[in-house]
Amino acid sequence: MMRYDCAGGICFRMASTRKPRQSPGKKNSTPYQQLGKLLAHYRVRATYTQVQLACLLHISQAKLESIEQGRRPLGLELAEELDQCLKTGGALVVMVVNLPERDAIAPWAEEFVNLEREAIAMSSYENQVVPGLLQTEGYMRAVFSNEIPQLTPDDRELRVTKRMERQELLRREVPPVASFVISEAALRDQLGGSEVFREQVRHLRECADLPGITIQILRLGRTTHAALSGPFVVLETQEHEQYAYAETPRGSHLIHDPDEVCILTYMYAMLRSQALTPEDTKGLLDELLGE
Repeated sequence: MMRYDCAGGICFRMASTRKPRQSPGKKNSTPYQQLGKLLAHYRVRATYTQVQLACLLHISQAKLESIEQGRRPLGLELAEELDQCLKTGGALVVMVVNLPERDAIAPWAEEFVNLEREAIAMSSYENQVVPGLLQTEGYMRAVFSNEIPQLTPDDRELRVTKRMERQELLRREVPPVASFVISEAALRDQLGGSEVFREQVRHLRECADLPGITIQILRLGRTTHAALSGPFVVLETQEHEQYAYAETPRGSHLIHDPDEVCILTYMYAMLRSQALTPEDTKGLLDELLGE
């Protein structure tokens, strides 16, 4: 039975499988990294530079580079074009089709996850939980422990691993400019108990001091609210295209339409004006920590 991780971020399709044992002394590369290395091998063998091959395929060099580094999955259609261009005999398509089930992203979220990996800017609003990109490991486990139907221990640990991998984008050499507006309700529910809650609040306080990250709390008891329809994310790609993403309890919606993205951008701007300033947010977090 396939289940999906939708709380606090992106939906991932999971299978109840044991984590494979790593070979001693070897780095555990992901299937996307392995596929990227193979693509780079075929490209070099065909005597193409990244610039030349990207131009031939009418894609950006940044996209090709990300695929080769395993930071962005290779889609089936592009794999077919690459196989033809590099004369690989269909090897890349075979690998894409046979990626392990446990690493597959839910179909409705796959495109957004790809875009998120490469985002240069993102704006995120959450009203029920701390955003997935800012969650601690303990808080993640508390969130997944509340899933219905209940998850197996293996499923829970696999989801924690996936979410922590997503967080790596905030630790890139050049991370995205990231803004988070979080409802105070997410900080009043002490998921996981007092120790997990305190660790999570302390982590938010530390993240609030990081360059490029802005955190603002939307206080309870307001008489106006710009996002009563629920949480969403707006992001900008390296090609300066804008997308939006919103979730439902059992799925999600990627928004391409510029007019619709623009409306959510306006909503987010209003939310920021209604929320505490970043400085006052730090004060509230300090207050919750008793400091």
